[in-house]
Amino acid sequence: MKKDKIYFASDFHLGSPNLKESHLREKKIVAWLDSIKTDAKSIYLVGDIFDFWFEYSKVVPKGFTRLFGKLAELCDEGININLIVGNHDMWTKEYFDQEIGLKTYSDRITIEESNKKILVCHGDGLGNKNYRYKFLKQIFRSSICRWLFSRIHPNLGISLAHLWSKASRNKNSDDQIINHDHLLNYCTGLQKKQPIDFYVFGHMHSPIEIEVDKNSKYFNTGDWITNFSYLIFHEGKMEIKKWC
Repeated sequence: MKKDKIYFASDFHLGSPNLKESHLREKKIVAWLDSIKTDAKSIYLVGDIFDFWFEYSKVVPKGFTRLFGKLAELCDEGININLIVGNHDMWTKEYFDQEIGLKTYSDRITIEESNKKILVCHGDGLGNKNYRYKFLKQIFRSSICRWLFSRIHPNLGISLAHLWSKASRNKNSDDQIINHDHLLNYCTGLQKKQPIDFYVFGHMHSPIEIEVDKNSKYFNTGDWITNFSYLIFHEGKMEIKKWC
């Protein structure tokens, strides 16, 4: 089978809300990855793959062995796998690049396939006037903040981070599910400067397709908590799919 399809998925939030439910979702994700390996040219994981992630200099959070094994297998088979970090896994460094073989990006990327330009980004903090969040995002992503957090013992640091992640997710989920306007406004602004055919975002936990203008569309990947949704790009067309 020809490997010419590109897949996009996000917001697995593995590690949440508990080990049992996280394992069940992880098995579904691995089954999905296994099902697409025969025709996948590239896979883009569009952020918040983990509910929290931090790479200490010598250790990483335990768990996720099924996912890591499957991703490594697909990389070894020559599939191009990319991770665009989100707000829950922004402290990702080089571990996945070195150990699994995928490529990690801390910001939006633009790719070109089948004469179509596709912008891929997690989407947190974009297109709105939430300057407090944008300010905090810059602080959290700073090397100083990473260093300070690394001074905390993992037993305490990771436990505190999971509590923060849970509170953050619960606070924002209701508004995000029903309102994509801020990201659509962001796309509209970019479209005037540099036309893009497809905008692909995560973060919102709500799979949707919206027209930006007559030549451009906004897509959201949804999540793997309630929707189990993803995007497929093939022969110049983008569509939303759901895993059973």
